[in-house]
Amino acid sequence: MQIKEIISLLECDVICGEEQLELDLHTACGSDMMSDVLAYVKEQSVLLTGLVNPQVVRTADMMDMRCIVFVRGKEPDEDIVELAQERGIALLKTRYRMFTACGRLYANGLQGGCEGK
Repeated sequence: MQIKEIISLLECDVICGEEQLELDLHTACGSDMMSDVLAYVKEQSVLLTGLVNPQVVRTADMMDMRCIVFVRGKEPDEDIVELAQERGIALLKTRYRMFTACGRLYANGLQGGCEGK
């Protein structure tokens, strides 16, 4: 699934990373606990989270994720946006809650990127 399809399915606003909208992503992970992302994500994924701090971008970068979707309309500050731009990570935001956002992506073919599926 391309990032531009995620934008459409979740009615996202693009915060940064417009140049990456045709990038293919094959899995997704939804978590507000970055320790779980580090422990369980095994494949390149898009990260859905309601946590808005620089650690989210650092975790995504360590796990080779190229896209973060902030759920519940969360808005990252300029420091987080700048860090994501430096690391080549697209940032999106959606009004949907985590459960709904993950469900919409799963129903449209995006698989789980966490161990244990």
